[in-house]
Amino acid sequence: MTPSVGWIGCGVMGSSMVKNLLSGGYSVGLFSRTRSKAQSLIDLGARWAASPMHLAMENEIVISMVGYPADVEMIYLGDQGVFSPSAELCRCRTAIDMTTSTPSLAVQLSKAAQNLGIAVLDAPVSGGDVGARDGTLSIMVGGDQDAYDQVRPIFDLLGKQSILQGGHGAGQHTKMVNQTIIASTMIGICEGLVYARQSGLDPNRVLKSVSGGAAGSWSLTHLAPRILRGDLDPGFYVEHFVKDMGMALDECDRMGIELRGLQLARQLYEEVVQSGGAKLGTQALHGAIESLAKRKSTS
Repeated sequence: MTPSVGWIGCGVMGSSMVKNLLSGGYSVGLFSRTRSKAQSLIDLGARWAASPMHLAMENEIVISMVGYPADVEMIYLGDQGVFSPSAELCRCRTAIDMTTSTPSLAVQLSKAAQNLGIAVLDAPVSGGDVGARDGTLSIMVGGDQDAYDQVRPIFDLLGKQSILQGGHGAGQHTKMVNQTIIASTMIGICEGLVYARQSGLDPNRVLKSVSGGAAGSWSLTHLAPRILRGDLDPGFYVEHFVKDMGMALDECDRMGIELRGLQLARQLYEEVVQSGGAKLGTQALHGAIESLAKRKSTS
């Protein structure tokens, strides 16, 4: 029998992921701080819940996809959180946090859930709004093998791959690797497009050539065309990317390593935030890169 799922967070990616669960035959309960964001999903058959606590009382599996670690802490450990009901009232047996959060919080959640008999997985994703819509996300999982095996059908519905990376927090560490790679990749993409224009090339023709070579990447294929169209709508918010880079740099400090490319990327993205671009997509970095290039050419 298909387990019922309680879902927390109806943002850019979460809404599409819920639609995929509904299409896959799952009964889905919903909670979001703003009910209006969930209305289109309720219209499709999802059930509204009064709080994360109620989701835990009504569903075998609870999944969260929210913005910041503080949000994760509130929805699990708050007064009306997922871990609030007594063991007798709690129906939830597996909690999956798909937010990009801190490894230490993933460990904290797993310990907090033990007395309730709830297994916890940290399972951040990569693939943006396109991957969430198409069910082609890459899911990076931390936690116990048994818990992972039990919810694998859900991961298979939401993504093209899910890989158990290790114990609690390992999924979040893997996501830090992902964000570190993307950070420097986005600088290269934006600088390459600026170079193409400045040298008199047709950037669209250039993109066709370099996408098929060693420079090819998911970001080049999906975000560079948006840049060329002037489309800055978010597949992933700049402010959330800045948050992720900050968490990765905090982990670097803890481990005693220095990643200068990541440091530079955060600095450049912070300039995008300061110029009013916090709610734009990560491809908005192109404007900051282009402005820096023009300053050099006119100096």
